[in-house]
Amino acid sequence: MKHIVSAQNIMMGATGLAVLSALTGCQSAPEQEKVQEGQNKFIVVEQQPNGKYVIVEESPTTGPSHAIIRSTDENGTVSERVLSEAEMKELADQEYKKMEEGKSELNEEPKSEGMGLAGTILAAAGGALLGNMIGNALMNNKNVQRHQEMSNKSAYHRSSSGGASSGSSSSTSQKKSFFGNSASKSTGSSSSFGG
Repeated sequence: MKHIVSAQNIMMGATGLAVLSALTGCQSAPEQEKVQEGQNKFIVVEQQPNGKYVIVEESPTTGPSHAIIRSTDENGTVSERVLSEAEMKELADQEYKKMEEGKSELNEEPKSEGMGLAGTILAAAGGALLGNMIGNALMNNKNVQRHQEMSNKSAYHRSSSGGASSGSSSSTSQKKSFFGNSASKSTGSSSSFGG
């Protein structure tokens, strides 16, 4: 009888650890997002044939934020220039002021893929360049989010935003618990342990 009780205790202990690990992982995900919002960024921005810009590569960086701007001329020659963090801040600040005045394309619904260079930089790295308050304001703006989805083609953006498109909502799906039950259900069972 002692061996059975001991096996039950071990099984319950292992199950408890698994549940605790799952819950701990769920609780730390928003904290990781907050860290990523204010992180310095390295981005590669590519000019499209229509003159608009899209982000083709993006990653966090431990050094200062910087960007590579890639364009192709009419002969097919690709040229690249590097924007320093100071240049990026200046462009982002100018675009944010235009946004506050209601004169930025970020104030409107996106009409096509891509944006102007300043809008692209502000949407991609506003929090890292201008501070978390501005970054949060941009994150809460639906038009900015739509522009980001249409203009950011990097794998990093897709993975950090959960791969969700701008028209979908994850809040409508029912969440599942660790054991496959829906989160809104609760099971009432009691057990006693003893020797």
